[in-house]
Amino acid sequence: MNIKQKQTSRRKPDWLKIQLPQSGKYAEIQKIIQKHNLNTICTSGKCPNLGECWDRGTATLMILGDICTRACKFCAVKTGKPLLPDLNEPKNVAESVKLLKLKHCVLTSVDRDDLQDKGAGIWAETVTEIKNFNPKTTIETLIPDFDAVLELIQKVIDAKPEVISHNLETVKRLTPGIRSRAKYDTSLKVIKYISDSGITSKSGIMAGLGETFDEVVELMDDLRAVGCKIFTIGQYLQPTPKHVEVVEYVHPDVFKKWEQIGLEKGFEFVESSPLVRSSYRAEKHVK
Repeated sequence: MNIKQKQTSRRKPDWLKIQLPQSGKYAEIQKIIQKHNLNTICTSGKCPNLGECWDRGTATLMILGDICTRACKFCAVKTGKPLLPDLNEPKNVAESVKLLKLKHCVLTSVDRDDLQDKGAGIWAETVTEIKNFNPKTTIETLIPDFDAVLELIQKVIDAKPEVISHNLETVKRLTPGIRSRAKYDTSLKVIKYISDSGITSKSGIMAGLGETFDEVVELMDDLRAVGCKIFTIGQYLQPTPKHVEVVEYVHPDVFKKWEQIGLEKGFEFVESSPLVRSSYRAEKHVK
Protein backbone atom coordinates (compact mmCIF):
# COMPACT_ATOMS: atom_id res chain seq x y z
CA MET A 1 0.00 0.00 0.00
CA ASN A 2 1.61 3.22 -1.19
CA ILE A 3 0.44 5.43 1.63
CA LYS A 4 2.84 7.39 3.79
CA GLN A 5 1.77 6.48 7.31
CA LYS A 6 4.10 8.54 9.48
CA GLN A 7 4.96 12.21 9.80
CA THR A 8 8.48 12.23 11.21
CA SER A 9 8.36 15.82 12.49
CA ARG A 10 6.66 16.43 15.86
CA ARG A 11 5.51 19.83 14.62
CA LYS A 12 1.82 19.75 13.72
CA PRO A 13 1.31 19.34 9.97
CA ASP A 14 -0.85 21.70 7.96
CA TRP A 15 -3.82 19.34 7.94
CA LEU A 16 -4.23 19.79 11.71
CA LYS A 17 -4.56 23.57 11.60
CA ILE A 18 -8.06 24.89 12.27
CA GLN A 19 -9.82 28.23 12.55
CA LEU A 20 -12.37 28.78 15.29
CA PRO A 21 -15.70 30.03 13.87
CA GLN A 22 -17.19 33.11 15.48
CA SER A 23 -20.75 32.96 14.18
CA GLY A 24 -23.78 34.15 16.08
CA LYS A 25 -24.75 30.58 16.99
CA TYR A 26 -21.30 29.85 18.40
CA ALA A 27 -21.32 33.03 20.48
CA GLU A 28 -24.84 32.32 21.76
CA ILE A 29 -23.95 28.81 22.96
CA GLN A 30 -20.72 30.02 24.55
CA LYS A 31 -22.62 32.68 26.52
CA ILE A 32 -25.25 30.23 27.81
CA ILE A 33 -22.62 27.64 28.81
CA GLN A 34 -20.68 30.23 30.78
CA LYS A 35 -23.77 31.75 32.41
CA HIS A 36 -25.13 28.39 33.61
CA ASN A 37 -21.75 26.93 34.61
CA LEU A 38 -22.18 23.92 32.34
CA ASN A 39 -19.40 21.40 31.87
CA THR A 40 -18.69 20.41 28.28
CA ILE A 41 -16.15 17.95 26.98
CA CYS A 42 -15.81 20.40 24.07
CA THR A 43 -13.86 22.71 26.39
CA SER A 44 -12.55 20.28 29.04
CA GLY A 45 -11.22 17.96 26.35
CA LYS A 46 -9.87 20.83 24.22
CA CYS A 47 -11.75 19.58 21.17
CA PRO A 48 -10.56 21.08 17.85
CA ASN A 49 -14.09 20.95 16.41
CA LEU A 50 -15.75 22.97 19.17
CA GLY A 51 -16.70 25.90 16.96
CA GLU A 52 -17.93 23.81 14.04
CA CYS A 53 -20.18 21.64 16.21
CA TRP A 54 -21.62 24.57 18.14
CA ASP A 55 -22.36 26.29 14.85
CA ARG A 56 -24.41 23.25 13.79
CA GLY A 57 -26.42 23.19 17.01
CA THR A 58 -24.65 20.20 18.55
CA ALA A 59 -22.79 20.17 21.86
CA THR A 60 -21.35 17.53 24.18
CA LEU A 61 -22.35 18.15 27.79
CA MET A 62 -20.39 16.53 30.60
CA ILE A 63 -22.33 15.45 33.68
CA LEU A 64 -21.35 14.29 37.19
CA GLY A 65 -18.82 17.08 37.64
CA ASP A 66 -15.50 17.86 36.00
CA ILE A 67 -13.17 15.74 38.17
CA CYS A 68 -12.53 12.14 37.10
CA THR A 69 -11.57 9.25 39.37
CA ARG A 70 -9.31 7.81 36.67
CA ALA A 71 -6.10 9.17 35.19
CA CYS A 72 -5.90 8.07 31.57
CA LYS A 73 -2.68 9.30 29.98
CA PHE A 74 -4.37 10.91 26.97
CA CYS A 75 -7.19 12.82 28.67
CA ALA A 76 -7.25 16.52 29.53
CA VAL A 77 -10.05 16.19 32.12
CA LYS A 78 -8.96 16.80 35.73
CA THR A 79 -8.27 13.82 38.00
CA GLY A 80 -8.87 13.71 41.74
CA LYS A 81 -11.59 13.31 44.35
CA PRO A 82 -14.91 14.47 42.85
CA LEU A 83 -17.55 16.44 44.68
CA LEU A 84 -20.84 14.79 45.61
CA PRO A 85 -23.25 14.58 42.66
CA ASP A 86 -25.68 17.44 42.16
CA LEU A 87 -29.11 15.83 42.42
CA ASN A 88 -30.62 18.76 40.52
CA GLU A 89 -28.24 18.24 37.61
CA PRO A 90 -30.60 16.17 35.40
CA LYS A 91 -33.25 18.88 35.41
CA ASN A 92 -30.69 21.68 35.03
CA VAL A 93 -29.08 19.96 32.05
CA ALA A 94 -32.48 19.38 30.43
CA GLU A 95 -33.39 23.05 30.84
CA SER A 96 -29.99 24.07 29.44
CA VAL A 97 -30.47 21.87 26.36
CA LYS A 98 -33.70 23.77 25.75
CA LEU A 99 -31.98 27.14 26.21
CA LEU A 100 -29.18 26.06 23.86
CA LYS A 101 -31.79 24.99 21.28
CA LEU A 102 -29.81 21.84 20.62
CA LYS A 103 -31.04 19.64 17.80
CA HIS A 104 -28.80 16.84 18.98
CA CYS A 105 -27.27 16.45 22.43
CA VAL A 106 -24.28 14.27 23.25
CA LEU A 107 -23.89 13.45 26.93
CA THR A 108 -20.69 12.22 28.47
CA SER A 109 -19.31 12.10 31.99
CA VAL A 110 -16.24 11.70 34.08
CA ASP A 111 -15.72 8.26 35.64
CA ARG A 112 -17.29 8.08 39.10
CA ASP A 113 -15.75 4.97 40.64
CA ASP A 114 -16.33 6.63 44.02
CA LEU A 115 -20.11 6.12 43.75
CA GLN A 116 -21.90 2.87 44.48
CA ASP A 117 -23.76 3.00 41.16
CA LYS A 118 -20.83 4.72 39.40
CA GLY A 119 -23.19 7.53 38.40
CA ALA A 120 -25.60 5.36 36.39
CA GLY A 121 -28.64 6.74 38.22
CA ILE A 122 -27.80 10.34 37.34
CA TRP A 123 -27.08 9.22 33.79
CA ALA A 124 -30.50 7.64 33.35
CA GLU A 125 -32.35 10.50 35.01
CA THR A 126 -30.57 13.08 32.85
CA VAL A 127 -31.53 11.34 29.60
CA THR A 128 -35.14 11.06 30.80
CA GLU A 129 -35.32 14.74 31.78
CA ILE A 130 -33.83 15.88 28.47
CA LYS A 131 -36.47 13.89 26.61
CA ASN A 132 -39.23 15.34 28.79
CA PHE A 133 -38.10 18.94 28.25
CA ASN A 134 -36.94 18.53 24.64
CA PRO A 135 -39.00 15.84 22.87
CA LYS A 136 -37.55 16.72 19.44
CA THR A 137 -33.91 16.62 20.55
CA THR A 138 -32.05 13.40 19.80
CA ILE A 139 -29.52 12.07 22.31
CA GLU A 140 -26.25 10.18 22.19
CA THR A 141 -24.73 8.96 25.45
CA LEU A 142 -20.96 8.47 25.56
CA ILE A 143 -20.74 6.34 28.69
CA PRO A 144 -17.87 5.07 30.86
CA ASP A 145 -17.49 1.31 31.25
CA PHE A 146 -19.24 1.16 34.67
CA ASP A 147 -16.73 -1.70 35.25
CA ALA A 148 -19.02 -3.71 32.92
CA VAL A 149 -21.68 -4.07 35.64
CA LEU A 150 -24.56 -4.92 33.33
CA GLU A 151 -27.40 -3.68 35.53
CA LEU A 152 -25.77 -0.23 35.56
CA ILE A 153 -25.46 -0.17 31.76
CA GLN A 154 -29.10 -1.27 31.63
CA LYS A 155 -30.15 1.87 33.50
CA VAL A 156 -28.89 3.98 30.59
CA ILE A 157 -30.40 1.62 28.02
CA ASP A 158 -33.80 1.84 29.73
CA ALA A 159 -33.73 5.65 29.36
CA LYS A 160 -33.69 5.05 25.58
CA PRO A 161 -31.16 7.44 24.08
CA GLU A 162 -30.92 7.09 20.31
CA VAL A 163 -27.23 6.09 20.39
CA ILE A 164 -25.02 4.69 23.16
CA SER A 165 -21.30 5.07 22.65
CA HIS A 166 -18.37 3.68 24.58
CA ASN A 167 -14.84 4.30 23.34
CA LEU A 168 -12.08 1.72 23.07
CA GLU A 169 -9.69 4.70 22.80
CA THR A 170 -6.77 2.67 21.37
CA VAL A 171 -5.75 -0.75 20.11
CA LYS A 172 -5.50 -3.75 22.42
CA ARG A 173 -1.68 -3.78 22.67
CA LEU A 174 -1.50 -0.14 23.80
CA THR A 175 -4.49 -0.16 26.16
CA PRO A 176 -2.62 -0.98 29.42
CA GLY A 177 -0.24 1.94 28.98
CA ILE A 178 -2.84 4.48 27.84
CA ARG A 179 -5.99 3.80 29.89
CA SER A 180 -5.68 3.86 33.67
CA ARG A 181 -8.24 1.23 34.70
CA ALA A 182 -10.34 0.31 31.69
CA LYS A 183 -9.53 -2.91 29.86
CA TYR A 184 -9.93 -3.64 26.16
CA ASP A 185 -12.00 -6.80 26.64
CA THR A 186 -14.14 -5.09 29.29
CA SER A 187 -15.01 -2.33 26.84
CA LEU A 188 -15.92 -4.89 24.18
CA LYS A 189 -18.24 -6.55 26.71
CA VAL A 190 -19.94 -3.20 27.33
CA ILE A 191 -20.38 -2.55 23.61
CA LYS A 192 -21.78 -6.04 23.02
CA TYR A 193 -24.35 -5.58 25.77
CA ILE A 194 -25.44 -2.28 24.20
CA SER A 195 -25.65 -3.86 20.73
CA ASP A 196 -27.66 -6.82 22.01
CA SER A 197 -30.17 -4.41 23.56
CA GLY A 198 -31.16 -3.14 20.11
CA ILE A 199 -29.89 0.41 20.66
CA THR A 200 -27.35 1.69 18.13
CA SER A 201 -23.84 1.13 19.50
CA LYS A 202 -20.83 3.26 18.72
CA SER A 203 -17.13 3.39 19.58
CA GLY A 204 -14.05 5.42 18.76
CA ILE A 205 -10.28 5.47 19.00
CA MET A 206 -7.35 7.84 18.62
CA ALA A 207 -4.54 7.32 16.10
CA GLY A 208 -0.93 8.37 16.48
CA LEU A 209 -0.19 6.60 19.77
CA GLY A 210 2.06 3.99 18.20
CA GLU A 211 -0.52 1.59 16.77
CA THR A 212 0.05 -0.09 13.41
CA PHE A 213 -2.29 0.13 10.44
CA ASP A 214 -3.20 -3.53 10.75
CA GLU A 215 -3.90 -3.26 14.49
CA VAL A 216 -6.59 -0.69 13.72
CA VAL A 217 -8.09 -3.05 11.14
CA GLU A 218 -8.08 -5.87 13.74
CA LEU A 219 -9.80 -3.55 16.21
CA MET A 220 -12.52 -2.90 13.61
CA ASP A 221 -13.06 -6.66 13.39
CA ASP A 222 -13.38 -6.85 17.18
CA LEU A 223 -15.99 -4.07 17.16
CA ARG A 224 -18.00 -5.62 14.35
CA ALA A 225 -17.94 -8.95 16.18
CA VAL A 226 -19.81 -7.34 19.10
CA GLY A 227 -22.31 -5.57 16.85
CA CYS A 228 -20.87 -2.05 16.85
CA LYS A 229 -22.49 0.02 14.09
CA ILE A 230 -20.64 3.35 14.22
CA PHE A 231 -16.87 3.87 14.37
CA THR A 232 -14.86 7.07 14.75
CA ILE A 233 -11.10 7.57 14.51
CA GLY A 234 -9.11 10.79 14.75
CA GLN A 235 -5.61 12.02 15.47
CA TYR A 236 -4.45 12.06 19.10
CA LEU A 237 -3.21 15.49 20.14
CA GLN A 238 -1.20 15.82 23.35
CA PRO A 239 -3.24 18.17 25.60
CA THR A 240 -0.36 19.09 27.97
CA PRO A 241 3.31 18.12 28.40
CA LYS A 242 2.24 15.82 31.27
CA HIS A 243 0.25 13.60 28.93
CA VAL A 244 1.54 10.84 26.68
CA GLU A 245 3.40 12.18 23.64
CA VAL A 246 2.26 11.90 20.05
CA VAL A 247 4.17 9.09 18.34
CA GLU A 248 3.12 10.04 14.83
CA TYR A 249 0.88 12.38 12.88
CA VAL A 250 -1.09 10.06 10.65
CA HIS A 251 -1.59 11.27 7.07
CA PRO A 252 -5.17 12.00 5.95
CA ASP A 253 -4.81 9.37 3.20
CA VAL A 254 -4.42 6.70 5.88
CA PHE A 255 -7.60 7.87 7.59
CA LYS A 256 -9.42 7.65 4.25
CA LYS A 257 -8.18 4.09 3.81
CA TRP A 258 -9.40 3.16 7.29
CA GLU A 259 -12.78 4.71 6.45
CA GLN A 260 -13.05 2.64 3.28
CA ILE A 261 -12.10 -0.58 5.10
CA GLY A 262 -14.55 0.15 7.94
CA LEU A 263 -17.46 0.64 5.56
CA GLU A 264 -16.53 -2.55 3.71
CA LYS A 265 -16.60 -4.39 7.05
CA GLY A 266 -20.19 -3.30 7.60
CA PHE A 267 -20.12 -0.24 9.86
CA GLU A 268 -23.12 1.98 9.08
CA PHE A 269 -21.05 5.12 9.66
CA VAL A 270 -17.29 5.64 9.80
CA GLU A 271 -15.94 9.08 10.70
CA SER A 272 -12.21 8.94 9.99
CA SER A 273 -9.98 11.98 9.55
CA PRO A 274 -7.33 13.77 11.64
CA LEU A 275 -9.69 16.18 13.42
CA VAL A 276 -12.48 13.67 14.11
CA ARG A 277 -13.49 13.22 17.74
CA SER A 278 -16.01 10.71 19.10
CA SER A 279 -18.95 13.13 18.93
CA TYR A 280 -17.98 14.68 15.58
CA ARG A 281 -21.05 15.02 13.33
CA ALA A 282 -22.88 12.83 15.82
CA GLU A 283 -26.27 14.14 14.67
CA LYS A 284 -25.87 12.14 11.44
CA HIS A 285 -25.58 8.87 13.34
CA VAL A 286 -29.17 8.79 14.58
CA LYS A 287 -30.60 8.53 11.05
